[in-house]
Amino acid sequence: MQSLSTIIEAPLKLLRRYEVESVIIGGVAATLYGSAQLTNDLDVCYARNPANLERLADALQSVHARLRGAPEDIPFILDAETLRRGLNFAFTTDIGTLDLLGEVRGVGYYEDVLVGSVTYELFNYRFPIIDIGKLIIAKRVAGRPKDLIAIPELEAIQERQLMDRSKQA
Repeated sequence: MQSLSTIIEAPLKLLRRYEVESVIIGGVAATLYGSAQLTNDLDVCYARNPANLERLADALQSVHARLRGAPEDIPFILDAETLRRGLNFAFTTDIGTLDLLGEVRGVGYYEDVLVGSVTYELFNYRFPIIDIGKLIIAKRVAGRPKDLIAIPELEAIQERQLMDRSKQA
C-alpha cells in the first residue's frame, strides 16, 4: 500500500494548479482527521459552475484521465459538457486514481459540503476538508461495509474534538 502522501500529492497539486474548486472528502478526509482507516485514492466534491467544469476538464485531460472500470472501446469525450451532464466520476489517470463527486449523498452539492469545512495545509497549499460531522453522515448514507466500519472511529474523533473545544472555552 502506498503512503497517503504518495497517493494524494500529485492529484491535489493538479487540482490547485488548475484552480479547481473542490473539497476533500472520503477516506483522505478521515485520515486527516486522525482515522487509522487506509485509502488508496483521492475523493473530492467539485463545484459544478461552468468555469470550474472547464478548469476540471482541462486538468483531467492533462493527465489522460480515463473512466475507471469502463471498457476501453466505449467512446468517452472528456470535456466540460460531459462533466455537466454527469455527476459522479471515477477516473484512472497518469498520476493515480481520482474520484470526483458532484454530490455527496446525505450532504449535498459542493456549496453544502464547503459550509463548515476546515482548512488543512498540504504540500504548501491550503485545501478545504469536509466537516467531520458531514463526513460521518456521508459514510452512514453510503452504507458500504468500509464506510460503516469507519463511523465509530470518526465519532470518537469528533467527540474528542468537542471535548477539546469545551476545555479551551
